[in-house]
Amino acid sequence: MFFDKVVITLVSPLGTALLLWLAALGMWFPALAMRGVRSRLAWALAALGSLWLLVWSLPVTSHAIRAKLESDYPPLELAQMPQAHAIVLLGGGIRPSEYAGQMPDMGSAADRIWLAARLYKAGKAPMVLVSGGGDRSLYAKSEAQAMRELLLEMGVPDAALVLEEESRNTRENAVFVARLLRNRNSGLVSAREEQVRLLLVTSALHMFRARALFDAQGLDVLPAPADHEARHRFAATDWLPDTDALDGSSRAMKELVGRWAGK
Repeated sequence: MFFDKVVITLVSPLGTALLLWLAALGMWFPALAMRGVRSRLAWALAALGSLWLLVWSLPVTSHAIRAKLESDYPPLELAQMPQAHAIVLLGGGIRPSEYAGQMPDMGSAADRIWLAARLYKAGKAPMVLVSGGGDRSLYAKSEAQAMRELLLEMGVPDAALVLEEESRNTRENAVFVARLLRNRNSGLVSAREEQVRLLLVTSALHMFRARALFDAQGLDVLPAPADHEARHRFAATDWLPDTDALDGSSRAMKELVGRWAGK
């Protein structure tokens, strides 16, 4: 888990730029004594690091890579969503409370929780499987428990909720959810059907990676994307560097690297 996070950090725009700057710095001091190729290479690495960070800090570039990842999963009307055996809601939209009695903190991706509740109340599936663990040394409860609280407030009955509280990344979401669904298979799938069909609810940016991991578990995945964030119209100011754009670029690259690494 720690190694995965280190790798993702290093391939992010900021992480890559820092590596290039450190490499330039490592060459800089010897280059002072012997000017020439090493000096020029140090300057080139420093410039490349700065340019790389600048490119991914521009809103136009950041939204372009996010739009590419989201393009296969456009927003859908509730009526367009198919029927399924279960709704699977992935964590990532909410942070559990640190202390008992404290409210969980809803992030920008909390749209997915609202969509799961709407799908259930529209009769798209009889069960909502909520998947998300958490570091118990940091939080008072799992992410699945925090999402359960919000779903109950939104009118989803407790009897319809099943919690998966052990997963710590998307690959584990898929493995542990598949295990739970197979254990309940006899009550979900009729004799005429072979696979558990599920509506997978997560952010559109994350769906590219999440769907591949759930498909690998032999599940019949129907994407239910939420939290679309890519913009397609821009102003002149979107050619100026922005910290939110850099964050969006970093998250997009995390999805690409995670898909490649199978995490």
